[in-house]
Amino acid sequence: MTRRRKLHPEERALWDRVARQAVPLHPAKRPSAPRALQKPDPEPVRSAESYAPPLFEVGQSAPDTHLGHVLAPDLPAQFSAQPVAMDRKKHGHLKRGKLKPEARIDLHGMTMDRAHPALIRFILSSQGAGKRLVLVITGKGKHRDDDGPIPVRHGVLKHNVPQWLSLPPLSQAVLQVTPAHARHGGSGAYYVYLRRRR
Repeated sequence: MTRRRKLHPEERALWDRVARQAVPLHPAKRPSAPRALQKPDPEPVRSAESYAPPLFEVGQSAPDTHLGHVLAPDLPAQFSAQPVAMDRKKHGHLKRGKLKPEARIDLHGMTMDRAHPALIRFILSSQGAGKRLVLVITGKGKHRDDDGPIPVRHGVLKHNVPQWLSLPPLSQAVLQVTPAHARHGGSGAYYVYLRRRR
């Protein structure tokens, strides 16, 4: 069935007669123009000087969970949390610098590639020779001018030597690691107390 677009003249006359007799439901209301044809309310004109955007800072509504870059505790905290594995009286003398190291190695100025094998050789040969207390000098580390986007701790050897001493093959030889007393290098050196060779 096709739809017609125009009414015949007699149909149009009938429609007009019916429309004249119809009573409007709401006579007080006038039909409003469709929404698309209505003009929007004019916005007040603001000058550039009177308009101030709301203050906003990036991250102002984010929770404060800033941890910084240092995720691991610093060296003094690591050593203070470490249990004493050697004789406590001897450990007290060691911390006060009253025990004299039987051998020493100076890694200061070496790269990590050279320092790690040298440390392994030194510790294992010292244990083989029956020595108990050795001194490992790492240096305090240089402060660099440009830290860059990735944080790097100062004193690469200073931070890596305790880790190397806690991993095989050195972990079986090492009983205790303690920062050295000021007379033996202070924070730039470590006392390494070795296990007896069996």
